[in-house]
Amino acid sequence: MTALCLLGLAVSACAPTVVTRGNMVDPETVSVIKPGVSRDQDVVAFLGTPTSVGTFDQKVWYYIGQRTEKVAFFEPEVTDRQVVVVHFDDAGVVTDLKTIDESQGQQIEVVDRTTPTAGRELGFLEQVLGNVGRFSSKENSGPVGPSSGRIGR
Repeated sequence: MTALCLLGLAVSACAPTVVTRGNMVDPETVSVIKPGVSRDQDVVAFLGTPTSVGTFDQKVWYYIGQRTEKVAFFEPEVTDRQVVVVHFDDAGVVTDLKTIDESQGQQIEVVDRTTPTAGRELGFLEQVLGNVGRFSSKENSGPVGPSSGRIGR
């Protein structure tokens, strides 16, 4: 009986953790929106608030969603990704509606470089000991001005 319980715990521990981020829009809901007929209020009613609005064109709305599965300590694996792009005209009527899935995405290679900076790089000891002797002593501290009898440097 104990072995059966341990086996059940081991199998349940390996069950993937499914995480959904963003707005995974149901295809049936998207089919309700008709270009030339539906308005921006209709889109909000069916799909909700957009994930993002176009940076250069406020009449383009994006609904972005992604579903991942993670098993134990392994890296998460993307199981589903979709982007719904809705274009509007000046009157707020839908002119175009596209659904982009994971197969249409592109892998981007991350460039692992550093930007060169001017000057020289300091070593660890130079950083630690670099300020030694740069601070004023107690005899030089205090107010500076006509009432103190001292003139600033």
